Amino acid sequence: MTFALPDGLPPGRFVPLGPTSVWVSDDFPGDVRHLWPRLLDGRREHGLSPLLCRLDEMGKPLGPEEVDAVRLDEVLAADFAEYRRKRLPFWTNPTPAPVPEEEEGIEPWPHDPGPPFAHWPGLAPHMPVTSACPTPEEAASGLVSELVETAPYGLRDCRLVLVPARRGSDALAVTGWSAEAPLPLLCALLRSWENRFGAEAVAVFGSELNVSVARPPVETEHANLLALEHVLSTADNIVDDPPTPFPEYAADLVGRASWSFWWD
Repeated sequence: MTFALPDGLPPGRFVPLGPTSVWVSDDFPGDVRHLWPRLLDGRREHGLSPLLCRLDEMGKPLGPEEVDAVRLDEVLAADFAEYRRKRLPFWTNPTPAPVPEEEEGIEPWPHDPGPPFAHWPGLAPHMPVTSACPTPEEAASGLVSELVETAPYGLRDCRLVLVPARRGSDALAVTGWSAEAPLPLLCALLRSWENRFGAEAVAVFGSELNVSVARPPVETEHANLLALEHVLSTADNIVDDPPTPFPEYAADLVGRASWSFWWD
């Protein structure tokens, strides 16, 4: 299945993925910073969401019903109960964790007191749209520009992929992004973050996901709730690599305009 394309694209081709197809550029587009805002502005007309992705990381698409089936609050409540059961002995023991032998000479890892919750506290609240907030399209375009400047090697093998999805949060499901992430849960989280924070999945490379955020939390209480959602995404870099105390990770989310996740 092919579809109508917007004007001004670089050379590319359609690639079949299960029952649908995506359009993929032949090379990483040098003008992607200028192209991105136009693609997002035309998403409502064309029904296509842009994503920077490596071709070998696209796999079997998820059907929308698989994402719909994830009852996010229920799943995260159960996941937090199990996560807390496993981690509580470490959170309540202030003795520094031993440093591995191969890393001798560095400071002991800091003690992590864990999230300040005994039970699942629920999802972080919706952040309101204000005149001071960028639009989700502006935030996503800003992150594309930042990645071009700061992560050129990560993007080197990426291609521009146009995904038949009117919600950017569904792009990973349609491409079947093949990382160690629990894809149905991650896509359900992205949908929810899109609604609550104006989040957009922008780029995936090397099992790393980069997300722009138009309306990040501005209060510590809300950042704590969001940080717990990040932890329960199962991404390896959230508080674990490098070891980061939960309060420190949560505090860094206040006003933060982009999030990154990776799975080992």
